[in-house]
Amino acid sequence: MTTNLETLATALYVRIDDSLAGTPRWGRPPRLTDAELLTLAVMQALLGFASETRWLRFARRHLAAEFPYLPEQSGYNKRLRAANTLISRFIRTLARDTDLWHDDVWIVDSTPVECARSRPTVQRSDLAGWAGYGYCPSHSRFFWGLRLHLLCTPGGLPIAWALAHPKTDEREVLADMLTGDPDLLTTHPGQTVVGDKGYVSKHLDTFMAGHGLTLLRPSYRNLKARSGEHLLKPIRQLIESVNDTLKGQLDLERHGARTPAGVLARVGQRILALTAAIWHNRAHNTPLTRSLIAYDH
Repeated sequence: MTTNLETLATALYVRIDDSLAGTPRWGRPPRLTDAELLTLAVMQALLGFASETRWLRFARRHLAAEFPYLPEQSGYNKRLRAANTLISRFIRTLARDTDLWHDDVWIVDSTPVECARSRPTVQRSDLAGWAGYGYCPSHSRFFWGLRLHLLCTPGGLPIAWALAHPKTDEREVLADMLTGDPDLLTTHPGQTVVGDKGYVSKHLDTFMAGHGLTLLRPSYRNLKARSGEHLLKPIRQLIESVNDTLKGQLDLERHGARTPAGVLARVGQRILALTAAIWHNRAHNTPLTRSLIAYDH
């Protein structure tokens, strides 16, 4: 790895390990600690390894000094699926450590997370009932899977996220994300949320106003345009770049998960990696991209 990635891995491990210090744990301590597990998961995403088997092979060859013990693929996958709560916790922990956490503007949008393509795979998938068929206007195609709903700052820092059936109303998911974490609105009074036309709703406007929030979104063509509406498009494009980063650089579309816990873990892993990269960049003022990778896969 490059110096920047090594610095991130070290800082991330220390931050997680310090945060978990003194946390009681039942049973025999694992040979791979939780701090090591999350650091490995972040580095896997940043280095672009969609395959856990290939990632662990790479880690044994190049990261043996940093990680003396590495489990087999099945053990690593099992630990990662069981760490969903831990992943969500440290997405928030790292986000709070950045100055972007205090931004008074949030952007919301959703993007498809495809989980299967062939009909036989859909029929036997453990995701049936949660995942379903949806339509992606930007790609003009149908897909089978979930939609990732992401609330972030204009700087790309994830604030809240959720996975939902493609046909679930975006407005309902936004309301659930905002009220699902009581501390979120308590620590961010008077927040402004920018969305697209999918969030047009008088009921949602009333809900947002009742919680001291302001929702900015375009009007339908048959309605009178709001003042300053032309300024929203550049802002909304920012979250498109975040989705492109998750899909292009962090391989969100190649998650390969086939169970609810697996999908949550793989998506959470990508969002944690994005948050960790921003956290590192803000602390060290050093851009971190996959172009910095020194080793060939």
